[in-house]
Amino acid sequence: MEDKRITKTKRALKSALLELLTTQAFDAISITELCKIANVSRITFYTHYKDKFALLDDIFNDMLIIGKEGYHRRQEENNPENNLTQGYLNVLDCILSLYYERYDFFQHVVPETNPYLAFRFYRILLDTVESHTDKLKASYSLKYSARQIAGFICFGLFGFISESYTSKVPLEQVQAGARQLLTDLLQSKILV
Repeated sequence: MEDKRITKTKRALKSALLELLTTQAFDAISITELCKIANVSRITFYTHYKDKFALLDDIFNDMLIIGKEGYHRRQEENNPENNLTQGYLNVLDCILSLYYERYDFFQHVVPETNPYLAFRFYRILLDTVESHTDKLKASYSLKYSARQIAGFICFGLFGFISESYTSKVPLEQVQAGARQLLTDLLQSKILV
């Protein structure tokens, strides 16, 4: 358990990064600017983070913890029999829920303006879905590697969600459409 002062300092630095992302690209943000907005010294910053990439990773790790907790809760509530399709839908629901709850951050995860953030986010998604898929090998005969399946699902759903958002499709329709698309894909037995 972290000391309350450390938690407060890290929260201030994360908030400062979020604030700066509203006006500039991640690549242009300096440690000096982060420290000024967070009201901490550079020494304090470097006590907690190696660089701004480590700060960003800490933000993503916070979200990953929330997402995993949500997934496990959903699995216990609506998938005790460990159904393949429902398991993937629970992963999707956790990702979408977190994405829209923290849209203040995720709106900046755009390849055109923040390629590192977009790349990092995609890698986390890919690793998460790959890990979920890898666990299925014991129960299902997969036609492709866990990484290939994860890449196919992540790129496809990310594209679907991005295009839906660009077209201003309401959240409920995006979620329903993504769930149906994933269900149709998994039930087609194209992957197993």
